[in-house]
Amino acid sequence: MTGKRNLLIAGIAAVALAGAVVFLRPQSTGTGTAVEAEAEATQSAAALTVAVIAPQTDVWPVEVEANGWLAAWQEVIISAQIGGQMIKSVNADVGDTVAKDDPLAELSRESLENSILQLEASLESARASLDQATAEADRARQLSGGSAISKQQAAEYYATERKAKADVASAEAQLASAKLDLEYTQVTAVTGGVISARNAAIGDVVSEGQELFRLVRDGKVEWQAEVPLKQLRNIEVGTPVRIPTPFGEISGEVRRISPSASESNGRVIVYVSLTAPDNSPQPKTGIMISGVFQVGSREALSVPSSAIVMQDGFSYVFTLVEGETPTVSRVRVETGRRQDDRVEITSDLPADAKVVQSGGAFLSEGSVVRVVAPEPSSDDAAVAASGDGTDDAGDGAQQRAEASDQADKEAVQ
Repeated sequence: MTGKRNLLIAGIAAVALAGAVVFLRPQSTGTGTAVEAEAEATQSAAALTVAVIAPQTDVWPVEVEANGWLAAWQEVIISAQIGGQMIKSVNADVGDTVAKDDPLAELSRESLENSILQLEASLESARASLDQATAEADRARQLSGGSAISKQQAAEYYATERKAKADVASAEAQLASAKLDLEYTQVTAVTGGVISARNAAIGDVVSEGQELFRLVRDGKVEWQAEVPLKQLRNIEVGTPVRIPTPFGEISGEVRRISPSASESNGRVIVYVSLTAPDNSPQPKTGIMISGVFQVGSREALSVPSSAIVMQDGFSYVFTLVEGETPTVSRVRVETGRRQDDRVEITSDLPADAKVVQSGGAFLSEGSVVRVVAPEPSSDDAAVAASGDGTDDAGDGAQQRAEASDQADKEAVQ
């Protein structure tokens, strides 16, 4: 009995000693490692990953932008030259390309043909009267030397002859006019071009001067740009122009500048002759379109458009502040011309500045960053913690969770 009690006491003492040894044993450095790892993970998650680039200097064209209307170079109106005739046929429609003297429409001819027959008969009657008057006048001239007829009678014969000649001339003119009206029943194109409007309809009885067709002369369309007066100083006749359209870029040059400005908006109309690209549709008239006048060139300091951040109604870029812990500084800039995906900086920005390429919307003044190599293309997505700035918060949380897990594992070990 006593032996068993001694054995139990010895066992309890051994357990107590083992607990004391464990209690008094120096703590493992695993807890410190976990804290340090978590701190490093938190700092790494807070530092956004960015790429920096230097501004680029190139020679860019100086351009003046303007809006204006596409209109016909010359618009030709084709009207009925006679009235009271019915349209019998229409041979052209909107969009047709016609040449000079091509038939566009035909008017009725019957009444004019009858009038011509009557006028021809009237002319014959006038000629017969002239023959008789001429014979009497000739006889009077022969007898005027004697006393067979008086001078008064001779004068009457002479006057009758002159009147007969006038009647013949009048009848001939009326007949010629009627024949001309007969020709006018064939409505033809006075010049080549593209028909832009048709008002002729079969069965319609036209009146003299009524518009039947309208066409764009030679199919040439021009751009009538409205340019503010202060931007007109660099534009002159011959200045090249380019107009981007869904069908390709249209080029042209200034052919004429209006001598006066509009009373409504103070802008000056600049007329631009256009050259449509090969194998592309002809520009349509009546369309408002934008274009640029290329008035010269000068150097431009530019950055990618992805580097520009709009905040509070102003433009900013973020520049790298190098140090033991890299940070960024927000710099307000003024922008100018644009070319492709680059934007000109017109305010003071050092040419050797290190500008954040993209992802500036997720940065603020003094943000800690981690710098990586620039993206190969400025068209790629904005760079941030994992290469996508939109996932910064989620990626940071994930990094912190992973760091915490790693610390826990080290503490257990």
